[in-house]
Amino acid sequence: MTSAISSWSFRFGFFFLSSILGTQAAELAKRIGQLTISEVSERTVRIQLSPFDGRGNPRPPSPSTVLVSFRSVEKLRTRELETEMEVRVGQLRVTIQPRPASGLVVSVRRGNGQVVQELTFEDGTNEAVTFRTEAPVFGLGEGAQQFDRRGALYPMEASWGGWNRAVLGSVVPSPFLIGTEGWALFFHTPEGRLDLREEGRFIAKTNGALDFFLIDVRRPADALAEYIRLTGHPAMPPKWALGYFQSHRTLAGPDEPLQIARTFREKKLPCDALIYLGTGYCTNGWNAGHGSVSFNTNAFVPASIKALHDENFKVVLHVNRTPRNLFGASMTESNDSRSHIRNYWARHRDTFALGVDGWWPDDGDELPVEARLARHRCYHEGPLLDRPGVRPWSLHRTGYAGAQRYSGWIWSGDTDSKWETLAAHVSVGLNHGLSLTPFWGSDTGGFYPTRELTGELYARWFQFSAFCPLFRSHGRTWKLRLPWWWNTGEYGPIENNRNVDPAELHNPEVEPICRKYLELRYRLLPYNYTLTREACDTGMPMMRALWLHYPDDAEGVKLGNQYLWGRDLLVAPVVEKGAKSRRLYLPEGLWYDWWNGERLQGKRWIERPVDLMTLPLYARAGAIIPLDPVRQYTAQPVTEPTALRVFPGANGAFTLYDDDGQTLGYRDGSDPKVIFINFTWDDSARQLTLDRGTKWPSGTRDFMVELIGSNARPRQIEFRGERVTVEQQ
Repeated sequence: MTSAISSWSFRFGFFFLSSILGTQAAELAKRIGQLTISEVSERTVRIQLSPFDGRGNPRPPSPSTVLVSFRSVEKLRTRELETEMEVRVGQLRVTIQPRPASGLVVSVRRGNGQVVQELTFEDGTNEAVTFRTEAPVFGLGEGAQQFDRRGALYPMEASWGGWNRAVLGSVVPSPFLIGTEGWALFFHTPEGRLDLREEGRFIAKTNGALDFFLIDVRRPADALAEYIRLTGHPAMPPKWALGYFQSHRTLAGPDEPLQIARTFREKKLPCDALIYLGTGYCTNGWNAGHGSVSFNTNAFVPASIKALHDENFKVVLHVNRTPRNLFGASMTESNDSRSHIRNYWARHRDTFALGVDGWWPDDGDELPVEARLARHRCYHEGPLLDRPGVRPWSLHRTGYAGAQRYSGWIWSGDTDSKWETLAAHVSVGLNHGLSLTPFWGSDTGGFYPTRELTGELYARWFQFSAFCPLFRSHGRTWKLRLPWWWNTGEYGPIENNRNVDPAELHNPEVEPICRKYLELRYRLLPYNYTLTREACDTGMPMMRALWLHYPDDAEGVKLGNQYLWGRDLLVAPVVEKGAKSRRLYLPEGLWYDWWNGERLQGKRWIERPVDLMTLPLYARAGAIIPLDPVRQYTAQPVTEPTALRVFPGANGAFTLYDDDGQTLGYRDGSDPKVIFINFTWDDSARQLTLDRGTKWPSGTRDFMVELIGSNARPRQIEFRGERVTVEQQ
């Protein structure tokens, strides 16, 4: 059945149902309203249920700030359900059954009869929908305690202190959840709670038009591809956003920003961006107070922006207290909303014109969904008004599904400096990437110092942050977030109290550990930058749950304390105080210890000895990892070749992506520096083949091929865009 648009009147349909099914069916008809089934893609079904108003007309859906435009073909619209009905959506069969005793039931099956999901609209129809949750469930944005979301009630309300703020950070909800047995659900409207304590249950906050999407997930990547089909592709960040960020709070005076910047360069500690907090959340910040975009010259002078640029640093400024009435609750993608955004952005323009590179819009948890998204839009569209074609970047504490298309990244909020917090944040980040945006991070070391904040905790958190999209140190008693400060004997400006043991201020181990992981982060730039392009094209996060690549591995699927960094690297953060070893799981296949080259068989647990310098890190057999020379900032020119580290034991492939790092030309290929280079490893022949991808602007690229576990000398290649094969025995 390709279309069934009922022309019967509500009264006639109500009478017909009554005559066939009796009084119970009649009552069901009153509650059902108008049901619409649409095809969004071969794997996505849109289900809309609109209650009737007082005149018997279906209530129209509210305008959406969350969804983007996408193809949709209506397959069914009806106000009457006298018997079971079935429609085809792509390769799916959608069956609608009226059950007077329990409510309306919608079943979605694949062509072979396998059930994808069964949805029951409970009494009141729009008040609650139940669904099956028979295997681990991921998603729902950021916040809450468990990796597998089953077993808890989620209010789905943005908050600074919801759940357990000290350990889990801010709650940034996204009504997108993924069932690992092969489905995903996105509840577009109305807002509601999700109760996963027994079976799954969506409970609407209002009795408005219910609108949600069911996705048939045959491969894990399907879930992310359909999510961005509905809510938009992520925006490509500027390349400098993949470097290290150093955050500042109370400043001693206007000379201190440049002193700290020069210390990074003198110590050869790579860093790209410096963030400055505003006055109000600290006593002497960059601006005049909450909500201000005027300089506090006792802390920061406008001329410092150019001086910091001369040292090759980007400057990011903190702003907060966005007026609620500037982003009203009814805002949509309208001319009116753009006018509001431009008016608010106008306050920033003079400061932005001095060379500010990014913004840190803090707070916002109290804003409605539309306003939270409008705020992300403001710091995306505003900078583009003044610097057309230059990629914007901003850092937010809150957001919603769809925020990814506005170039804002989200961090996990004001956590406490505890081992428990570090441990929890591995799964917090994984669920964020599966259901909100691909770009996430935390305050390295935790925001509020506790007695647990030691050089050891900071070093372990720093290692973890090196394998998060956002690599930033931030927190109160802020100088303990500088890599070298742990061996100065001083606290720096103290906020709250002296929670940190003074004995910890003479720790010479921290700075070398930070240097090691800073240098590794910058060497991995070509790999990491390729992952950002993949995230923008496919929605796949940089930080990936094992389920995304090993969905049939029951042991790996349930793990939220380790993860994949892209397809080819496995990261197992050390999150226990005084750890001498880390128990971790290697999925199927061969794996290589990154640090010592040991080759290990997967699909088993191992115990990896660790010292404080070591984060367990493994490369998959067949991986081809590009590594650049160490830079001090992402745009620094280098003359040495890019190493191609090949891990034998399986065939493999990797497509390297690069561009100019700052313009919007990546969208349409107009950037002349856009390149794709395909690397293919034939394990049996021991051959690596390089070939141009869809774009090659001319020129050359120098590579050094390194075969792990081989005595063969590395081979240098000058690649000119023509196919070349290298043998490595």
